[in-house]
Amino acid sequence: MTRRALGPVVLLLTGLLVGCSAPAGGTASGTAPAADCGPVTAALTDTDVTALDPPPTPTLPATVTSADGRTVTVTDTSRILPVNMYGSIAEIVFSLGLGGNVVGRDTSTTFPAAAGLPVVTPAGHDLAAEAVLALDPTVVLADDSIGPPEVLNQLRTAGIPVVLIESEQTLAAVPAHVRAVAAALGVAPAGEELVARVEADLAEARRGVPQGAAAPRIAFLYLRGTAGVYLIGGKGAGSDAMIEAAGGVDAGTAIGLAKFRPLTSEGLINAAPDVLLVMSSGLASVGGVDGLLKLPGVGQTPAGENRRIVDMDDGVLLTFGTRSGKVVQALSDAVHSCGAAS
Repeated sequence: MTRRALGPVVLLLTGLLVGCSAPAGGTASGTAPAADCGPVTAALTDTDVTALDPPPTPTLPATVTSADGRTVTVTDTSRILPVNMYGSIAEIVFSLGLGGNVVGRDTSTTFPAAAGLPVVTPAGHDLAAEAVLALDPTVVLADDSIGPPEVLNQLRTAGIPVVLIESEQTLAAVPAHVRAVAAALGVAPAGEELVARVEADLAEARRGVPQGAAAPRIAFLYLRGTAGVYLIGGKGAGSDAMIEAAGGVDAGTAIGLAKFRPLTSEGLINAAPDVLLVMSSGLASVGGVDGLLKLPGVGQTPAGENRRIVDMDDGVLLTFGTRSGKVVQALSDAVHSCGAAS
């Protein structure tokens, strides 16, 4: 899921308590779900990353091939700046045990260990060259979801090694991202240890997905009510991968949609989702569950009729980082907490 593929609208994107929520807000109550369960919040039991212990010692210099084909040599990892549109690169660096060396963050990096770091993307997901240079990073890790390219070139001209990571946002790509980040920081063996942990977490999450019952049709809606942006996800949007891993059928993909498309009442009714999946801040931007149900077509879907709305924190749902297994588990529990709408 690249910046170019999703288009400018995605640049608006800025990161296990499960139960039935109060009808108007989407906040989990912690009570056992009833058969007519409505809105549910999917939440991680621990919102922070878990770092490898003991932390690895980088073997430097490390020479790697950046995703843009450049050969880059990293000689110092004492001041790391990991940035992209999803927060996944920072999540990997912290999980490797090198969070203490990170000097800044992007707006999507919101987990507690990084929340106090200065933001270098004040205009959404565009880097501010002055803000980056002021932090004096010894290495910048990024992907093509963030830019603009002129700023990255300015950093290279200033003598800062810039390593680009492949930007495919899928569960299958997470191990490759971990290995690329670990190699650039001179901690390849730690990367393998982290990959093993991530893969084990994902396998455990998938084993926990209910089997035998009909998979619910789930539509992911990207909502920014304050900006008038209403999109539905389809094949390759990233949301489809999370929905399928959690034991659902992506409703957008099922009707032939790809990436993100403008939300229309006809399209949504045709998709006939049993569940609507949204980001928590997006849900708030339209006035909560009641506001969402007022959008054209929403109330005419099985999900709308049954108030089956699942929301999840922006800094978690589509990150595709080292917490992916926990995210899938929380999403699966929320989606299946009272079965598909009927």
